[in-house]
Amino acid sequence: MERLFSGNLAKGSGLAFGFLILIVCVYASMAYGATPINWTDVYHSFTQYDVTSNAQIIVQTSRMPRAFTAAVIGASLAIAGSLIQGMTRNPLADPNVLGINYGASFMIVFAASQLSISSLPVLTGVSFAGAALAAIAVYMLGSLGRDGLTPLKIILAGAALSALFSSFTQGMLVLDEKGLSEVIFWLTGSVAGRSVEMLKAVLPFMAAGWIGALWIARHMNVLTMGEDTAQGLGQRTVFVKLTAGLIIVTLAGSSVAVAGPVGFIALIVPTIARLFSGNDYRWIIPYSAVLGAILVLVADIAARFVIQPEELPVGIMTAIIGIPAFIAIARKGIVAK
Repeated sequence: MERLFSGNLAKGSGLAFGFLILIVCVYASMAYGATPINWTDVYHSFTQYDVTSNAQIIVQTSRMPRAFTAAVIGASLAIAGSLIQGMTRNPLADPNVLGINYGASFMIVFAASQLSISSLPVLTGVSFAGAALAAIAVYMLGSLGRDGLTPLKIILAGAALSALFSSFTQGMLVLDEKGLSEVIFWLTGSVAGRSVEMLKAVLPFMAAGWIGALWIARHMNVLTMGEDTAQGLGQRTVFVKLTAGLIIVTLAGSSVAVAGPVGFIALIVPTIARLFSGNDYRWIIPYSAVLGAILVLVADIAARFVIQPEELPVGIMTAIIGIPAFIAIARKGIVAK
């Protein structure tokens, strides 16, 4: 795969430019919507907050939590996708394809509709449990047979479990029409209506996942050479895989807990990040984080205007954006290893 930047200075400059674009997107997310708000009012809501200004109240109570939630969800899912693709050496792997997001969604719907649990900290733990359950099940199914775990088998196992968890989820909702009306918008992936409290509940887990991903990046570089090569170089591959798996479950589970299963971010963003970073995970991970945050913010802004005065869930917009982007990437052969 041909990369756009070569040399650490060029990569660092590209990452800094991406971060500036991210800041602009965060500001745009707080300014645009059903009620347009001047960028000056957005700035003053942080520096000179006026409780009598309706625009500044909207920014602080609604737009700011929504923008920050979209950014951290995008970053977390993109990092999780980059780690999954590195572990499986499969550019088509992501938390949705492997059933991790569907496992987390199933457990949340079960807890909310059958056990009447509404506490976000509890649902966050439930989401982690569902994501971990799906990840373990996919690994066990994909490891069956004489060949052991292969990229194709893990994709097939993930597809099967995704269908299973999705069927269970739909079955519960069919039997509980009240539950369906309460969670259907969430199930499509949405950051609308998210509060600062909801963000605070999952942010520590996400931050731990980000730090862990940066720490494991150099080990991922060795692991992607192949397990035999990595072991020959003295790497404890089982420990690296378990650590990466824990990070993936943490990032995917916390993202699903606060926003539902937002698709395609973890699939296409790492591939785009490699255009700028090459195959060095010390750069892939930060590039994925920045690009993932930008993509979810742009999708969320667009979702506010497509069917005005109503809004589309951001998960639908990421699919609308993601499918053509992924097809274009595949046609150019970028995903081929």
